[in-house]
Amino acid sequence: MKIKCAKSDLVNSISIVSKAVASNKTSTSILECILIEVANGVIKFTANDRELGIETRVKGEIKENGIVAVDANIFGNVTGRLPDGEVEISSDASYKVVIKCMKARFDLPGRSGEDFSGLPLIEKNDMITISQYTLKEVIRQTLFATSTNDNNKLLTGELFDIRGDRMRVAALDGHRVAIRNIELRQSYNDRKVVIPGKTLNEIAKILSGEIEKEVNIYFMSNHIVFEFDRTLMVSRLIDGEFFDVDRMLKDDYVTKVEVGKKLLQETVERAILLVKDNDKKPVVIGINDNSMEFKIKSPIGAMDEIVDAEKTGEDMIIGFNPKFVLDVLKVIDDEKIFIYMMDSKAPAFIKDDAGKYNYVILPINFNTV
Repeated sequence: MKIKCAKSDLVNSISIVSKAVASNKTSTSILECILIEVANGVIKFTANDRELGIETRVKGEIKENGIVAVDANIFGNVTGRLPDGEVEISSDASYKVVIKCMKARFDLPGRSGEDFSGLPLIEKNDMITISQYTLKEVIRQTLFATSTNDNNKLLTGELFDIRGDRMRVAALDGHRVAIRNIELRQSYNDRKVVIPGKTLNEIAKILSGEIEKEVNIYFMSNHIVFEFDRTLMVSRLIDGEFFDVDRMLKDDYVTKVEVGKKLLQETVERAILLVKDNDKKPVVIGINDNSMEFKIKSPIGAMDEIVDAEKTGEDMIIGFNPKFVLDVLKVIDDEKIFIYMMDSKAPAFIKDDAGKYNYVILPINFNTV
C-alpha cells in the first residue's frame, strides 16, 4: 500500500475515526488500531470499538492498493507533529508502516488488516434526512440531560421518536427531562429508537453544523447509521422501551413566570459560585407579582438577589438545584423564557409557545434560607 495525502486532510481524518477507537483497557488489541484500506480508487480509514464504528474517506493520491492496521495513538501523535506538507504512507508484506514528510521518516509496526473487525453490513432502506445544523443543535440542547450512570442503560441514551413529519428527541436522568420537537422536511415511517449518548456526543463534535449540508440517518434492527460529508458512523442501539415521556408532561399550572433569559442565567451563574462540586444545596426562588427573589446559603457564603419578572397566577416558593437550571438556560436561545409551576413539590416546566422545546426540572426540598 502506498498513498500521499496533505497533512491537514490526514490529521482531520484521523481525528474523526479516533473517536471510535477502543481504549487500551480492551482485551482485543486490534480494536486500538485504525484500519487503512486502499482499494477501488478510495482511501478509507476505519475504527470500531464494537459499540461505535466510524469510516471516513480520505482525500489523497493512490500509488498502490493495500490494507493495514496501525496503532491509533502512535499514528495520530506522529502525523499530528509532522511538518506541514504532503505525507506519504506505505506498508509492505510484513505490515511495516512507513510515514514520510519532507525530511522526516517514521517506521511503525502495523498489523494485518484481515484481523480487523469491520463495520456491519449497512442497509439503506429505512432512512430520514435532516440538516447538519438541526442535528447538531438538537444534540446540544438535549444531551446534558442524559445520565452518566450505567445502572440504567436507557437513561444514558436519547429517544428519537419519528411520527410522520415530526421528530421528538428526549433525554432524562431521573431529575430532569429535555425535549426537542423538530419538523422534518417530509413524512417518514413511524420509528422509535434509543441512541447512546456517547454516539451523539461524538457526532456533534464532527458535524460542521452548516444548514445547507445534510445528514442521512439509516435505521437497522440493532444499529443506526449517520452518513454525512465523507463519513459513516455506525452505532449500536440501546435495547428496551424508553420511558413514556408524554406521561411526564402537564399543561396545568398555578404559576407562570415570564423572565429575561440572559438576566436569569447571569443570576443563576452567580448563585452557583456558592455551591461546591456534588453539593445539592438548592437555590430558593420566591416568586411574586413583579419579581423572582433568589436566595442561597452555603458554607461558602450567602446570596440574595431580586430579578424583575412577570407573574401570572399564585405566588410561589420553590427550590432547585441551580446547576440543573443553568444547564437548561445555556441551551435556550430565546430572549424570554416561560416557567410553569404547580407547587413547590411538583416538576417545573420551561417551554416555549411554539412547542419546539420543553424542559422539566424536579424541585428539591429546602429550608427557609
